[in-house]
Amino acid sequence: MQVTRRTVLGASLAAALPYAKAQAAWPSRPIRLIVPYAPGGSSDIIARAISQPLSEALGQSVIVENKVGANGNLGAEFVARSAPDGYNLLLCDTGALAISPSVYTKLSFDPGKDLRGVTMLAYSPHLLAVHPSVQASSLKELVALSQRSNVNFAVTAMGSAPHLAGVAVERATGAKWQYIPYKGGAQAVADTIAGQTQVVMNGMLATLPFVQSGKLKVLGVSKRTRMPLIG
Repeated sequence: MQVTRRTVLGASLAAALPYAKAQAAWPSRPIRLIVPYAPGGSSDIIARAISQPLSEALGQSVIVENKVGANGNLGAEFVARSAPDGYNLLLCDTGALAISPSVYTKLSFDPGKDLRGVTMLAYSPHLLAVHPSVQASSLKELVALSQRSNVNFAVTAMGSAPHLAGVAVERATGAKWQYIPYKGGAQAVADTIAGQTQVVMNGMLATLPFVQSGKLKVLGVSKRTRMPLIG
């Protein structure tokens, strides 16, 4: 099997093994699993969870490396510009790759041409959560609160899926947020827990533990149906 484009890893073991059988020389050295976001976010958690099983299955070290910046585009560009030999894999939010060409006018790579998807590894919706002190128990109440007082809304980056979701809510409801951009979801969540911001929208995998421990209060989820896990 010849690799003609760089690989985007939502990769699972099932996706990697056929490659190894078809081209016996691969892998002959360690593989880098690039996460284009800061440590502690959903993609980073998934990458570190699969790196050891993947390493054992392939017989080579799988090294997780965070390359942070530009809403995931720096890490994605790194993989897009690397040799198409299967040794630099990208684990990222596919939504970011779909959004970036429309948001960034001078994107230096084409996600559709320079990267090849392998598989979806996991699905993690976003949670809309607030600091427990926020006087709102529903999205409707939060919208009303934002209309009469300043509400800081922590997002992973301007142009990210959480940011655009916040804008969509503003347009649909008349909410008024003050967006505070961060380099990663972990820091956005941490500052909301600390009360530096009032609202955060972030991946469920990285956010749910703080909801379950009472450090955050969840008001919504980016799904059409309720999730029993969060009430």
